[in-house]
Amino acid sequence: MSSTSTTLRNSTGEEIPRRRRRTRPAQRVLSALAALAALAFLFPLLWTLYTSISTPDDVYTLPPRIRPPGEWGHYIEAAAQNYARAWVAAPWPRYFGNTVFIAVCVVALTLLTGLLAAFAFARMRFRGRGVLFLLVMSVMMVPQTVLLVPNFLLAQKMGLYDTYAIQILPWGASVFGIFLLRQFFQTLPAEIFEAAELDGAGPVRMLAQVAGPLAVPTMILVGLNAFMGSWNSFVWPYFMTKSDQLRPIEVGLQTFQSENGNDWTGMSAAVVFTTIPVILLFLFLQKYFVRGAFSTDGAVRG
Repeated sequence: MSSTSTTLRNSTGEEIPRRRRRTRPAQRVLSALAALAALAFLFPLLWTLYTSISTPDDVYTLPPRIRPPGEWGHYIEAAAQNYARAWVAAPWPRYFGNTVFIAVCVVALTLLTGLLAAFAFARMRFRGRGVLFLLVMSVMMVPQTVLLVPNFLLAQKMGLYDTYAIQILPWGASVFGIFLLRQFFQTLPAEIFEAAELDGAGPVRMLAQVAGPLAVPTMILVGLNAFMGSWNSFVWPYFMTKSDQLRPIEVGLQTFQSENGNDWTGMSAAVVFTTIPVILLFLFLQKYFVRGAFSTDGAVRG
């Protein structure tokens, strides 16, 4: 009795080897470790979500009790109360509007300054370029908290305290973004810039028509990083603003802290509905984020 077997072949007629059905023990161990690492990163978010649908008694019960499906009405009732109380506790529409406006302005300035500085450091020749780049990179080693008080006094003297400008301008340049874009520009072939120069293109035209379009994945990575940093900023806007008309979301979360105690369930509910936009944005731009990371991988290693 003969048995027939099918062989998979590609477009050129070459045989495609079949994958092994059984995974190796090492692969199983790596998969288990990856699952544990993912759970460790997700645990704070899951705990916040659990707290937002719980009562104060549930929060202080250790170990936490997970109710059976027949008692899930308890969670529904607690969630309705917590989210309703959290929404009316602060002017969230205003906070959302402020946060989006500030973040978009920060991203726009970060990309503009990053492109100009990175292209200059990567493709233009001028005296002191290396020393100046090292000085720019050294900014990353200065703790921002050390400069908080001097910057606060400077903002007051310049009339920028409690304005949108003080929340945008100091973060309009990113050393991280300049570094990544510079590394990417250095990987581009010199021939394309020489051809553009023969066509009469200057540095600005080269950046706008040649280097800029090629750097879109890296720009998305830099822009997403700047957006996340602006959205999650708390210390700077907390000290630099005093009006709810100008404050962002993260400052609004301190509404649930008072001298009489903290409203953990209300705060958790507020954290959930203020984090959802960032999660959706990341999921929507995930492929661009990965593509931007890989576009700079060879440059960083080189």
